[in-house]
Amino acid sequence: MTLHTAPRRTVHARSIPFARTVIGPEARGAVAHVLESGWVTTGQEVVAFEREFADYVGASRGVAVSSCTAGIELALRGLGLPPGSRVLMTTNTFCGAAGAIAHAGLQPVLVDVDRWSAVPSEDHIRAVVREVGGVSAMVVVHLGGNPVDVEAAAAAAGLGFDRVIEDAAHALGTNVGSRRVGSISRATCFSFYATKNLAIGEGGMVTTSDEEFAETLVRTRLHGMSRDAWRRYQPGGTWRYDVADDGLKANLTDVQAAIGRAQLRCFDEHQARRRELAARYDAQLAALPAVSLPPRPVDGQHAWHLYAIRIHAGFRVSRDEVIERLNALGIGCSVHFIPLHRLTWHVNHCVLPSGGLPGADEVFAETLSLPFDQNLSDDDVDDVCAALWQMGGTR
Repeated sequence: MTLHTAPRRTVHARSIPFARTVIGPEARGAVAHVLESGWVTTGQEVVAFEREFADYVGASRGVAVSSCTAGIELALRGLGLPPGSRVLMTTNTFCGAAGAIAHAGLQPVLVDVDRWSAVPSEDHIRAVVREVGGVSAMVVVHLGGNPVDVEAAAAAAGLGFDRVIEDAAHALGTNVGSRRVGSISRATCFSFYATKNLAIGEGGMVTTSDEEFAETLVRTRLHGMSRDAWRRYQPGGTWRYDVADDGLKANLTDVQAAIGRAQLRCFDEHQARRRELAARYDAQLAALPAVSLPPRPVDGQHAWHLYAIRIHAGFRVSRDEVIERLNALGIGCSVHFIPLHRLTWHVNHCVLPSGGLPGADEVFAETLSLPFDQNLSDDDVDDVCAALWQMGGTR
């Protein structure tokens, strides 16, 4: 694509949502089949989805759950850590991850981020671990779909992979080096929320290659029961069950799984379109003054869940005013994320480093997530870029 320095395009008010969920005819037909089957909760569709998803990411097991957040909590519970054990996590992430740590009876420890990559550097990790006297586990976030070197992060924290949980809510389709996210650490937690690359509406998946760990997750996602309803009510099944673990109500339904299976079959096609859209944004925004494009992997593959630019001080209007003007044009956008140390509950329940979290504060002040999903048209991207040039480009 030819690089645009100042798109000559008049942008009129129209609706360009931040993200759109499109459930195609194959998925709708699969849901209809489930509804006609007489069994709509966790059953054979969930089992098939788990198998197909695990195969896709290169893990031996997938365990479907109600959300990525629930998956993180269940995975942390499955580590069997003593109550109050400290778990390291970035401050630049969604609030749910810290809540999952606390609900698992553990203590979140926040770490600052690099001003460019927006994720913790190895130096940041080592510094916080020294200050708090060590951590027992770590949650690694692949922000926006940009891969984090999980092995290096774990080493910096003094942990083995058996104590690393990956928050891959943004990272289906991400590679760390040549390995797909989902096949690396003890457990990787994915999200199927409405805005995600594989969108169901709600739901999640935990992948692992530890069979015993997977069976623990299967039990604890449904109250700790030794048999779910599908296995109890099948012909030849038994109504008897035991509860040996403390669990949650966090299972996925066959209706959701049917959508997920259909979405997974077209996932590679959707990812290819996301890469095209990212390249189109790149070409038109690379020369826009005081704007930085999203960081790219040094070694690996970006999933392009988000397209988040940085609006620096030299831009003609502030980041917040950019958001207001885009909204006035009907262009949806967001900020990923409000750092956790700026949220009241997290200040009161997380361990914060004594030197503050200045990197995350800087990233927060400049970040702007533009409309991004595989359903965007080329004209949508061109209008967003033209609007940004009109706000901040040279006259």
